[in-house]
Amino acid sequence: MTGLPWLRRLSALASLDDGNRRRLYEHVCSASDAVSRDDAATALGLPRSTASFHLDRLVRDGLLSVEFRKLGGKVGPGSGRPAKLYAPVIEEIGASVPERHYDLAGEVMASAIQDLMAKGGSPREALLETAYARGREAGSTEQHFEDVLVSYGYRPEADDDGGYSLVNCPFHRLAESHTDVVCAMNGAFLSGAAAACGIAEERIADDNREGHCCARIRPA
Repeated sequence: MTGLPWLRRLSALASLDDGNRRRLYEHVCSASDAVSRDDAATALGLPRSTASFHLDRLVRDGLLSVEFRKLGGKVGPGSGRPAKLYAPVIEEIGASVPERHYDLAGEVMASAIQDLMAKGGSPREALLETAYARGREAGSTEQHFEDVLVSYGYRPEADDDGGYSLVNCPFHRLAESHTDVVCAMNGAFLSGAAAACGIAEERIADDNREGHCCARIRPA
């Protein structure tokens, strides 16, 4: 899973540029349970109105979610009303320009190593099988193959012959230093995603042009 879409992640990081908002987000993420406005304000020494404003802004920016729950131990007027509580939607945010997905590469490689440790076998086969399975998982969440490509930052552009060039490599820095490993993983991931979307895997082809991903999509 890619978490928030790329543009949403950029907006989220911009939202955290405010010091109080960042402190509140970190406080909610580190808490063992959802946090109320009063508790957050007290913990960080902020006015309740300030904490409320920034917490609601974090909700609008997609970083926090809201739930309403009655809290035990309250007495007096209003004790029966459910409290507004805040919880993290995601606990980590990363974004890069151009878009990269080194987390995906890390997940695939770690899973492949785990399989090797448990079952033995060929490192290359373990990597390709894991990347292919991860690609099928990614493809199963989108209706169209092009949407998968966009979601993972490949930036597909239509070719004159009816195929697609991928003008961004989501694993650029890794691919520069470990070309054979990363490009093999990338091809398997794209093949799995294509298969899940009903696209013939044979349409995934090599592309050695400078400034492009190592793969392209052939025309149907």
